[in-house]
Amino acid sequence: MDTVLEVSNLSKKYNDFCLDKVSFKIKKGHIVGFIGTNGSGKSTTIKSILSLIKSDNDKIEFFGKKLSKDTKNRLAVVLDDGYFYETLKLEEMKKIVAASYSNWDEDKYKKLILKFKLNNNQKLKTLSKGMKMKFSIALALAHNAELIIMDEPTSGLDPLARAQLMEFLKEIVAKEKCSIFFSTHIISDLEKVADDIIFINNGKIIFEDTKKNIEEKYRKILKNENAGIEDIMLYQVKGEWNED
Repeated sequence: MDTVLEVSNLSKKYNDFCLDKVSFKIKKGHIVGFIGTNGSGKSTTIKSILSLIKSDNDKIEFFGKKLSKDTKNRLAVVLDDGYFYETLKLEEMKKIVAASYSNWDEDKYKKLILKFKLNNNQKLKTLSKGMKMKFSIALALAHNAELIIMDEPTSGLDPLARAQLMEFLKEIVAKEKCSIFFSTHIISDLEKVADDIIFINNGKIIFEDTKKNIEEKYRKILKNENAGIEDIMLYQVKGEWNED
């Protein structure tokens, strides 16, 4: 199956915000950047997809099926606000996570810990944000996730750490043949690695296409051959042009 995640008509209403029939697809083997300004609906969309918050209406399928024990086994999640017990050591946290997956690969996990230069006996509360991100990725790859969903993975990282993470994401997809869906408001990150881009603004999907197609289309509209994704996003946010 070419589609690993399909979201249809996802809606969620708050007092001052609304996700409005959000729909998109993630293809196998693609890195997909989910962009938008702060408060545009990125995190609400991701948490709704993962059933961390209850949506008002949706049809969401992972690998052609609803979220279940089987689909969770093929899925990994890296959230910006974390899900670790800070007082535990990496090894202790790993054991909790590993118990949730029938396809856990301990040898692979150990190799990744070495690659990332992490110490299994170190407590999570002592790790930098970049190190926690590496640990999250090690956990994701150790159970051979086919789809990795990341919410603002580069937020708070320094430029060097962000660049290294983006390069590693490219390596992951090339080697593991998995898909990555990550939200960000740091556009320079996804310009380096994204195959496809989904742009959300005020709870609505404005466009969804390959990065190449988006740039070609908007460069004509903007009459600027050097316009990048950030220029395009800012143009849309300002409301100077909207697609019918």
